[in-house]
Amino acid sequence: MSEEFEIKNKVAASGLINFDLTDLVPKGARKGIDLKDFLFMEMILKEKDFREKVAAINTEEYQDAYVYIYNSADAIVPLWAYFLITAKLTDATKKIVFGSPENLEIVLMHDAIKNYDFSEMNGKRVLVKGCSDKAIPENAYVELVENLKPIVKSLMFGEACSNVPIHKN
Repeated sequence: MSEEFEIKNKVAASGLINFDLTDLVPKGARKGIDLKDFLFMEMILKEKDFREKVAAINTEEYQDAYVYIYNSADAIVPLWAYFLITAKLTDATKKIVFGSPENLEIVLMHDAIKNYDFSEMNGKRVLVKGCSDKAIPENAYVELVENLKPIVKSLMFGEACSNVPIHKN
């Protein structure tokens, strides 16, 4: 093939950094614990029974998992109940939060972004990938912009062939 017909990857040659937030999604099982399963008749917390059920939790089932604790019962649960379950599981799990699976993902992505070293993007043109096969909480994009805006030369969102300029320094 002659040099005049050589195909060049202009995106690769542009110095553009493609950043995919899905690369930051922590890998591991997600598991939920519903407090209603620990309540008498799924309505009342009896301390002795509750403590016995918490003590009976098999922590191996939650080993290296990301856990969210929630309460699907229409019952008032004292805060110390969350303390007991968390204390039981904290040595086995990677992370425990109160809330929904969505709340768990928000916290996981927050931690991942907070702990990521963005220094390689300092003064560079950065394109944040827009499409993904994994669900990314919207808040992760907000936090990402907070981290990137002060350090990048330019910030874009989308795909190399079709992007939305967000910010230029």
